[in-house]
Amino acid sequence: MSARPAETADAARAHAQEDERLAPLGVVALRGALGGALMGLANLVPGISGGTMLLAAGVYPAFIRAVADVTRLRLRPRSLVLLAVVGLAAASAILTLAGPTHTLVVERRWIMFSLFIGLTLGGVPLVWRLAAPLTRPVVAGAVAGFAAMLLLAVAPTPDSAGGGAAAGWLLLSGAAGAGAMILPGVSGGYLLLLLGQYLRILAAVDDLKQALLGLRAGALDGALLSDALVVLIPVGLGVALGLVGVSNLLRWTLDRFPNATLGVLLGLLLGAVAGLWPFREGVPPSPGDVVRGVVVTEANRDAIEPEDWPLAPFQPTAGQVAAALALVLAGFGVTLAVDRVGRIGEAPARKAHAGTSPAQGG
Repeated sequence: MSARPAETADAARAHAQEDERLAPLGVVALRGALGGALMGLANLVPGISGGTMLLAAGVYPAFIRAVADVTRLRLRPRSLVLLAVVGLAAASAILTLAGPTHTLVVERRWIMFSLFIGLTLGGVPLVWRLAAPLTRPVVAGAVAGFAAMLLLAVAPTPDSAGGGAAAGWLLLSGAAGAGAMILPGVSGGYLLLLLGQYLRILAAVDDLKQALLGLRAGALDGALLSDALVVLIPVGLGVALGLVGVSNLLRWTLDRFPNATLGVLLGLLLGAVAGLWPFREGVPPSPGDVVRGVVVTEANRDAIEPEDWPLAPFQPTAGQVAAALALVLAGFGVTLAVDRVGRIGEAPARKAHAGTSPAQGG
């Protein structure tokens, strides 16, 4: 009986894989659309993990395997449908919501970050369900993942000027952001913020949307479209490289070191909250400060956009603390509800499968 814990973990993973095979294609597509839309929204905002949303929607392992299959030219219909649905839903959410999300993060930071803390923590029970029981590799991986996220949270944010717009740097940022966005607990937007490219990319996405809207109205703004593509083309290439590289690496580590890998994912999820303290606000820079590589003076101070203002903690009121806690609970509940909805189709399919399976002794 000493091998029970390892057998339990292996059985849980086998059971999850069986659920994916049993789930009807329509359920897989519904999960993919929900998870893709949530992933797109999540990756617009530093701190919330797109991978967590895929995990919550019940398609994360299938998505990782689908990307790995396609990159190895194993073109299975189920994998192609899932990738198409997730990709279209994520792209639609990003294109539609980039502008409003940018505004909300700048103007209502404590509200948004409180909600994102809950959404992120809601993924913990989901990863724990895959990682349990608590073995030594799980603990070691969790500690390593948690420490890595703490280091990211306390690391100084690099300035986005001074060559940051170069195509190579944008490609690297896209690869890093895409690799991060499919790891539960790691925010692609958060990593882009640390790399100093978050606002630049978000603005380029909004510029692209405005240019496309102008095209529909018969008045394409060529300069706006060109400015957007100069940023988004290298970022898009980097995203493709990041998805391919990280998905195949994850697939390899999950196959060979499942407990340690799931432990790392659990630690990343818990540690991601460290960078989401909500009670901070932008404060106007003072002369002598450096913002986006430019020294602030009395002459240029008023021209600096609010999203570029440095952040400083503020003392919340009792009402704000209560509202923040309510938003954390709401976000936690939403993530769990998404997981619940994503699993609705599994029980009937499992019953049907059990009814047609050969009887086993015992």
